[in-house]
Amino acid sequence: MIAIIDYGVGNLFSLKSSFAMIGADAVVTGDADTIRSAERIVLPGVGAFGDARKKLADTGLDAVLIEEAKKGKPVMGICLGMQMLFEKSYEYGEHEGLGLIPGEVAAMSGRIDPQLKIPHIGWNALSLRGSHPLMKYVKSGDCVYFVHSYCAVGCDDAVIATAEYGMDVTAAVAKGNVMGCQFHPEKSGEVGLAILRAFCEV
Repeated sequence: MIAIIDYGVGNLFSLKSSFAMIGADAVVTGDADTIRSAERIVLPGVGAFGDARKKLADTGLDAVLIEEAKKGKPVMGICLGMQMLFEKSYEYGEHEGLGLIPGEVAAMSGRIDPQLKIPHIGWNALSLRGSHPLMKYVKSGDCVYFVHSYCAVGCDDAVIATAEYGMDVTAAVAKGNVMGCQFHPEKSGEVGLAILRAFCEV
C-alpha cells in the first residue's frame, strides 16, 4: 500500500487515480499509523514552500516522514513535495526543508533568460543522467508536465534527470530510498504513469 500524505496541500486525488490506473493500492491519509504501515510514501505539494512546510509541521507528519525515510522506506516527493525534501528553500524568505537530500531550492528568476516566462508551465523533455530504477520505463526525450517558479540547486550528486528551460532544470532526484520529481507524473500521461509504476517497484 502507498500512503499519499494529506496535509492540505497537493493534487491528492488525481495522484490516487493515477496509481489506481496502474493497479496500485494507494490511500490518501493524514494518519501517522497508516503512513508507518505503508510500503511506500508519496509527499505531494503545490503552492508556496513556507506555507506548505508549516502545514506539514503542524500535522506532525514531517517527523513521521523523516523517521520512515531513515528506516529505508521508499519516499517520493512531487513538485513542491520534492522541493521540501531538500535542506532549505529561499522562496519568500528562508525556510528549512526536511533535509533528506542535500541541496537548496532557489528562484529560477535571474538564472534564466528574462524573456522566458516564469512560472515555467508546460511540457518539457527529460534528459536522463545515468540509470536509476525510478526512470527504468522512460528514456531521454520523453516529455513531462511542469508547473514551477523555483528549482533545486546544489544537488548535482542526486540529480537523475534534467529538463532544459533556459538552464538545466533539476527534474528528478534520488538519494538512496528518497526520490523526487519536480514535474507532475499524475499530469504527464503515459510517461508519468510509467514513472509511478517504477516507484511501485523500487
